[in-house]
Amino acid sequence: MDPRADILPLVLDDVSFEINGMRLIKDLSCTFEAGPRTAIIGPNGAGKSLFLRLCHGLLTPSAGTIRWAGPDGADPVAAQAMVFQRPIMLRRSVAANVDFALKLRNHGKPDRTAIIDEVLGRCGLRRLKDNPARVLSFGEQQKLALARAWALKPQVLFLDEPTASLDPAATHAVEEIVQAIHHEGTRIIMTTHDLGQARRLADEIIFLHRGRMLEHAPTETFFTEPKNDLAQAFVKGELLWWKLGKDNRRAGGYEVDKAPRRRN
Repeated sequence: MDPRADILPLVLDDVSFEINGMRLIKDLSCTFEAGPRTAIIGPNGAGKSLFLRLCHGLLTPSAGTIRWAGPDGADPVAAQAMVFQRPIMLRRSVAANVDFALKLRNHGKPDRTAIIDEVLGRCGLRRLKDNPARVLSFGEQQKLALARAWALKPQVLFLDEPTASLDPAATHAVEEIVQAIHHEGTRIIMTTHDLGQARRLADEIIFLHRGRMLEHAPTETFFTEPKNDLAQAFVKGELLWWKLGKDNRRAGGYEVDKAPRRRN
């Protein structure tokens, strides 16, 4: 059995999440098997980051269940990792940031040294290993966050908007690292606002809107033949917005703003 697959599948069954009586994730069900890369897309406020945090175990659903259904009963906490949109850097060197994560997983010193050298080299950070992590550029910090996660050899890696605010060169470098992690067998589940990135990195797409999963399809199918009308509008670049009120009944309260965008 592939040791990387023993906590999968991840099963979400009728999951909802609410804060102060407001449901932000609504009746969401899906299963993540080993293998394909998943991109979770949708407009701002769709619930993408909440979805990842629920899967990772940082949040507890208000209703429904989330379970790792792997056959070997492996500890899901020790077999997964998450990289946030704005990574947290410890007040120590680049190498020591990775070393700290490995210590938490009880790796011995000789083992840690070899792993640190390997992942920093593969992420293009070896020359910066003695630099304070907090003085790195944002792109370098994101690469360090990926190196720190990669060092743990997670079976599942959650990525929350990993290239938000990065320029094209830094985005390309991060995407290459994500691809390398995937090719080593790690299951990638990520959010992105970049539809081009979703096409490049994902094998399947989950489209969220207002906390609901409106479409779950292979990447090529989603971008060429989306079935949901709001997904169709989103792929076309139309602006989706939410309108409350008793007169707004069509499409479950969803509207599409098709007004032409003003050019500066």
